Amino acid sequence: MSADITRSYLIAAVALVVVAWLAACAEAGLARVSRWRAEEAARSGRRGGEKLLAVASDPTRYLNVALLVRVGCEMAAAVLVAIVAEHSFDETWQVLLVAIGAMVLVSYVAVGVSPRTIGRQHPLNTATAAAYVLLPLARVMGPIPRLLILLGNALTPGKGFRHGPFASEAELRAVVDLAEKDSLIEDDERRMVHSVFELGDTIVREVMVPRTDLVMIERFKTIRQALTLALRSGFSRIPVTGENEDDVVGIVYVKDLARRVHINREAESELISTVMRPAAFIPDTKPVADLLREMQKDRNHVAVVIDEYGGTAGIVTIEDILEEIVGEITDEYDREMPPVEELGDGEYRVTARLDIEDLGDLYGIELDDEDVETVGGLLAKALGRVPIPGATAVVEGIRLTAESVAGRRNRIGTVLVRRIPGENGKSEEDAVR
Repeated sequence: MSADITRSYLIAAVALVVVAWLAACAEAGLARVSRWRAEEAARSGRRGGEKLLAVASDPTRYLNVALLVRVGCEMAAAVLVAIVAEHSFDETWQVLLVAIGAMVLVSYVAVGVSPRTIGRQHPLNTATAAAYVLLPLARVMGPIPRLLILLGNALTPGKGFRHGPFASEAELRAVVDLAEKDSLIEDDERRMVHSVFELGDTIVREVMVPRTDLVMIERFKTIRQALTLALRSGFSRIPVTGENEDDVVGIVYVKDLARRVHINREAESELISTVMRPAAFIPDTKPVADLLREMQKDRNHVAVVIDEYGGTAGIVTIEDILEEIVGEITDEYDREMPPVEELGDGEYRVTARLDIEDLGDLYGIELDDEDVETVGGLLAKALGRVPIPGATAVVEGIRLTAESVAGRRNRIGTVLVRRIPGENGKSEEDAVR
């Protein structure tokens, strides 16, 4: 091969690498420009804004074109370099080493790193410039890019890329993190977007209110008793049980109870079974995203969760699901409490989350329980059920009185504790059963 031909091949290879570089820039820029951003550019009268909007309206098609150009140019450049190396070296291993080494270096630096960095740093300018080339090029290529993707799908097990080379979830998460780092979105918004991604991988068991935290009522109780329990516990929806806690027969709503009593004052003595609503049952392995869509469709805000043995595992509300996205939901009654507040005369107000060892330190005694760790758990164990405001028990000579609820789930927030000399292990219950 003459020197002129060798030089021509090398020049052609460099030109192909440059085209591949431009195509990689176009890919990176188009991936960072949304349709909304393209519309904004077109409305502002930006030069090339209309062309950019046309590309952003069908990003898959033009990304496929850019991908095809980049891959084609890289492969053609590799062939030309291999031909030049074959005529420049005698040994086969030398030809392979030079051709592979040169193209790996060029592909990684010139096509892999550099153009993608530029495209991500200047997405709008890069995408606008690319639109001038991609629009006519797409018309010339016609259906070729889509046909190649269909061919790839036919050779690929599974579903393949039915609509083109979309970014993976990990890449989308990285874009969100980058947007937060560049102060384009707030940190709360970044966490919310990540929570939406995680919602698809979350099952009901992870967000439900467990059975141990449920306040239930038996079906033979009266409407008056149900209203009293609702007012004391703070819950507006209470599961109704039949023979036992695994036999949930319905859900009673405070608004239904209030409506019945408002219409007929004598209805207070009626059984709650006359006003309860049917309960919706779901398995604890159901994806949360699917449940949210079902609740929206059925206009249902609460469902009873069933475990693999058919027993009641807990309940889940639409608010529980929303909390997975937006975080803990509190109301106007919630306020931050100190862990321990001295009231005088040996009485303290403590948070339900206070460790039982810290409670023992207040009175100079040792409280050790393998089953529970917090004051709220100790009170619940002594009562044998979920405590509600006013529920009282005595443990190791200390009287525990559930005082207030906190949070949307109305769990006990604070407990009044007082040392009672002479009493040890006795308990009493002032709560409605």
